[in-house]
Formats: sequence, structure tokens, C-alpha cells
Amino acid sequence: MSSTTDTPVLAGKAARDEEYERHVARRSKIGRFDVKFSPYFYISPFFILFAITGLFPLLFTAFVATRQWNTLTGDGGLAVCGATCGDAGNIPSMWGNFQWVLHQPVFWTALRNSFSIFLLSTIPQIIVALLLAAILDANLKAKTFWRMGVLLPYVIAPSAAAIIFSGVFSDQQGLINTLLRAVGVTGIQWHANTLASHIAIASIVNFRWTGYNTLILLAAMQAIPRDVFEASVVDGAGRVRQFFSVTIPLLRPTLIFVIITSTIGGLQIFDEPQMFSEAANYGGSNQQFLTVSLLLWRTGFLQTTPGQPNMGRAAAIAWFLFIIVIIIAFLNFWLTRRIASSSGAPKKSQKKAAKGVAA
Repeated sequence: MSSTTDTPVLAGKAARDEEYERHVARRSKIGRFDVKFSPYFYISPFFILFAITGLFPLLFTAFVATRQWNTLTGDGGLAVCGATCGDAGNIPSMWGNFQWVLHQPVFWTALRNSFSIFLLSTIPQIIVALLLAAILDANLKAKTFWRMGVLLPYVIAPSAAAIIFSGVFSDQQGLINTLLRAVGVTGIQWHANTLASHIAIASIVNFRWTGYNTLILLAAMQAIPRDVFEASVVDGAGRVRQFFSVTIPLLRPTLIFVIITSTIGGLQIFDEPQMFSEAANYGGSNQQFLTVSLLLWRTGFLQTTPGQPNMGRAAAIAWFLFIIVIIIAFLNFWLTRRIASSSGAPKKSQKKAAKGVAA
């Protein structure tokens, strides 16, 4: 009688145990799914925003670069190079805008100006930023005050910086020309002379960005263990020797970052030359300080010669600039890594000596 009564109870218990095992298996499967895929969900907002605001504009610009896309009338079909390309210039082609850009002397002038201003601004900027970071890393009084003072020019708007330096580099009543005339020296034509205009624009760039790079390098310096410097002092190294033999080698990853970001920003310079231009003569009367970014803006949005504003040709200029920046950035990265690895690796003679000792 009891066995008959216990059978449904055992069957119910077995069913509950089976349901519990299925529930545990489902929870375990959900747990494994969560562990495996939840990191991708966490980082997905960045990639979604990048696809919308970065990747799509990049691909759409590539499409526009193949079209005769006028700012006022819209898409006009495949691009044509025009009379500058000879007999084949009127044949529609997806490469028409790129051919037109390469046949424009003003593009090569703008590219030369961009590299000139980039070199005049980036190299002194990194050197000064390194020296300022080394000074701020020392045991100074009122450290916060000096660090905020170094960063203050970065906070100033580009238009405000241009107004400040327009009073410094004015051709007639500028501060520098006034001082030069006071000592009997002829004033410099900052806007008309090519090299002088490049120096003036590079000065604005250095004024705005040196403090930013200084704080990045300072943060990297403060991350260096202090016992490394103490060991160098024990070995008899002075401040200068410490800077070149300890600080700079340990700053190589940060220096790579600073050099690459300065390269990207320097070759894309737009605000400073535009603000430096007089009236509506963007880039100078003889294109003496016209940059590639400024040429891109003029081609796509202003009434240029020849014809109406042409967004397709501006997109082609943008892609040339993009490719140049990528090549220079990778070249900088490769050279910096190669210098770092060659200087950090032991010499062949040392390796052979070590092998001989081991043998």
C-alpha cells in the first residue's frame, strides 16, 4: 500500500529535479553568453557612433569625390577633369576630380606650404614641450599655478589667438616691426613674404599647442619610477645626463603619441592661416600661406576660379590629404619605433661577448 502511494511522489520529485536541472542549464548558458558577449555590448556605443559620424562620412566623401558634385546644384554625374587634362579631360570618369587636383599648381603650392608650416611648428613645439615638462617635473614652488599657466594658451579660442598675434605680426603697426624700426631695421612683410608668413602662423600654432603637449609629457615623466633617477645619481649622472639617458628613453611611447598627433594636426592646419589672412584673401595674395585644408574649404564652399564651388573636387583634395597624413603618420611611427629598438638593443659585439662568456 505504501509503495503505491510513494510512486506519484517519486515521479513528481523526479520531474522537479529534471526541471531544476534544465533551469540550471539555461542559467549556465545565459551566464556563458553574458561573459562572452557582454564586453562587446559595452563598447558597441563607440563603434555605432563612429560608424555614423566617422565611417559613413569617410565613405560618402569617397563617393562624392568621384562625382561632379556642385554645392549649389547637387550631383551632376561622373566627374570630368576639364581642359587642364587635355583631350581626355571631357570624358566622364570616377578619377576625374583626382586628375584635376593633380593638374592644379595651386594644390602643389598648398602642399608645400602645409609641410613648411608643419615643420616650423611641430619640431620646435616638441622640443620646447620636452624642456618645459622637465622644468615642471622639478621641485618647484606653486606647481599647480605654473602648470595651469602653461595650459592656458590651449584654452584660448583660435580667433582670440589670431587677434592677439595680428597685433604682433601686423605689417605696419605690429609689435615686432615697431621694435625693429626703433633700432633702425626695416620692418618685415609678414603677410607678403612666404617664409615670414609661415613663421608667423607657426608661432600661433606653437603658442596654442605647446602647453597641451607639455602636460602630456609631464604626466609621462611623473609616471617614471623615482628609484631609476636615484640609481642614476648613484652612478654619477648629472641633471643633463639624466634627461638624455633616462628620461627621454623612458618617454618613447609618449613621444610617439605626441609626434603622431602633432603630425596629423600640423598637416591639417586650417584655423591659423584662415585667421591670419587679410580681408577675404584667404591664403595670401600669391597663395604664400595657403594650406591644403584651406584650399579644400575654398574649393568646396567659396566661389573659386574656375566655376562654382565644387564639392566633388574638394572631396578629392580631402582624400589626398587623408592619404598623405596616414603615410606620414605611419612613417613617423616606424622611424620612432626603429630608433627606439636600435638604441635599446644590445650591440652585436656585446652579444658576441656575452655568448663567449656563456660558452
